[in-house]
Amino acid sequence: MTATLTATPTLFRFATAGSVDDGKSTLVGRLLHDSKAILADQLEQVARTSADRGFAHGDFDFALLTDGLRAEREQGITIDVAYRYFSTGARSFILADCPGHVQYTRNMVTGATTADAVIVLVDGRKGVLEQTKRHLAVVALLRVPHVIVAVNKIDLVGFSQETFAEVASQAEAVAAELGIEDLHVIPVSALGGDNIVDRSERTPWYDGPALLELLETLPAADDAEREGEPFRLPVQLVLRPQGGLAPGIDPAEAERLRDYRAVAGRISSGVVRVGDRVEIFPGGSATTVTGIRAAGAEVDEATAPQSISLEFDRDIDTARGALVGSAGTLPAGRREFDAELFQLDARALTPGIRVLVKHGTATVQAIVAQIESRYDLDALTHEPTQTLETNDIGRVRLRLAGDLPLEPYATSRHGGSFLVIHPADGATLAAGIVRD
Repeated sequence: MTATLTATPTLFRFATAGSVDDGKSTLVGRLLHDSKAILADQLEQVARTSADRGFAHGDFDFALLTDGLRAEREQGITIDVAYRYFSTGARSFILADCPGHVQYTRNMVTGATTADAVIVLVDGRKGVLEQTKRHLAVVALLRVPHVIVAVNKIDLVGFSQETFAEVASQAEAVAAELGIEDLHVIPVSALGGDNIVDRSERTPWYDGPALLELLETLPAADDAEREGEPFRLPVQLVLRPQGGLAPGIDPAEAERLRDYRAVAGRISSGVVRVGDRVEIFPGGSATTVTGIRAAGAEVDEATAPQSISLEFDRDIDTARGALVGSAGTLPAGRREFDAELFQLDARALTPGIRVLVKHGTATVQAIVAQIESRYDLDALTHEPTQTLETNDIGRVRLRLAGDLPLEPYATSRHGGSFLVIHPADGATLAAGIVRD
């Protein structure tokens, strides 16, 4: 007997970003604390450390709940992306606390790539800064579905409605210039907890939701993928029986296992059901799905982002790196394409350099054919260049040694993203998105 096993619709991924000293780690710590997501022993340790730092009895340095590296605690800054997992009655969350320093912009890119929403903090006393524009530009390029600007330290400006309105106007102007459509602006005090989990009585002029309330109601990207995007399964491995069969196994089951063949991987988008017609890239072979297994059980359908195995009505010659997709929807293979690259490695990227491009589970050799321009994140314009340095964002053209089923990032965040890898040491040189 089979059943329908669907992915949990309540998982929501979000990232935080902001300039140095905007109170980002404090906000995240306050969010975790007030939503009852901190274990008692961790809370006791933070209380002791806070007391050693001169905090009054009962007060906490909420940043200690997220800044886990020793260097982060000593310097009072966030260096690496810190992932935290918590849940409320409405949904489960994966939080990526990203660093604010300019030199760690690459870490912010890493945290925002898979996010359903990004919270960009702004100090209410300073307004929108150049680093705020930088973070909003990265969010716009990555096409993060929802952007929340949290105007922090509203208590230090006397909970002024006028100050909040001025900062909100600055943020909305930048967002409009960058093409960010779904923007939410909230006045908060991370230190005091205003509008973090509960709406604050000290901002009676604000009639919008508290931060957590908004996070609980925004639609997740996986929800949209289940509803709209075509089915995609990058093949991680092909399953075949290994070794002998167990003694005493049912003869009919033994006969089935001798001919068993399935492809396994993680669904990147869409829905697949038993009886669906699918195609395989490369080759374009068409076949029908006759069986789906997820979490060790036979199911009638599966959705992103489940890990599954698929059985077909006939043997298909395929291997790791192939892509299974809904019939008639797979893109044609491409050997050359334009992309936006986020340079991550300290080694500069120059025209003519040989690299590897990893797309889904496929990896092919490639060459950087052209570097067109670098994005000036201060002026929000492109300037000609022949080199991409660490943290640069640039437009390039890549030439591949083999076909890849690339899709525009504007159409599919999964089908349009890739990594550029150094062929000698395997280091990730850059993260890229396919331009239209």
